[in-house]
Amino acid sequence: MSEDKITMEELRFLAMFQDFTGATAFRCIRADDEGKLYFLVSPSDIGKAIGKKGSNVKLLSKLFQKKVEIVPYSPDMTLEEAVKALFPGVRILGVKVKEQGDNKILLVRVAEEDKGKAIGREGRNIARARRILRALYGFTKVVIV
Repeated sequence: MSEDKITMEELRFLAMFQDFTGATAFRCIRADDEGKLYFLVSPSDIGKAIGKKGSNVKLLSKLFQKKVEIVPYSPDMTLEEAVKALFPGVRILGVKVKEQGDNKILLVRVAEEDKGKAIGREGRNIARARRILRALYGFTKVVIV
């Protein structure tokens, strides 16, 4: 795990999320620059967290005044499983951790035809993965190869 600290506000968001949805969430990660909150939720509780036709996500977005995204996560997941959960529909061929001085870099090898999907429009998918993997594992950089 990373040295990234959970703030009191994130704890408050997490408690409200769990009370509202009844889903088990392991972590809330704020992305103020994007106006988003990422909730890392047990894969078995994803449906409960999202709600019928996304009703919980919509209501929580209004309540928190930030876009809410639900990400499957469990502390029992391997790094590779966590990466695969962050890139649904992308064929992950492997992950490799590389350290350069104080930098901890994650190289994510994807199928050539899935690189665009992994990066996402305007780099959104890779930006989400970087933020979450930095908070969970302390990666300073995530690179799609």
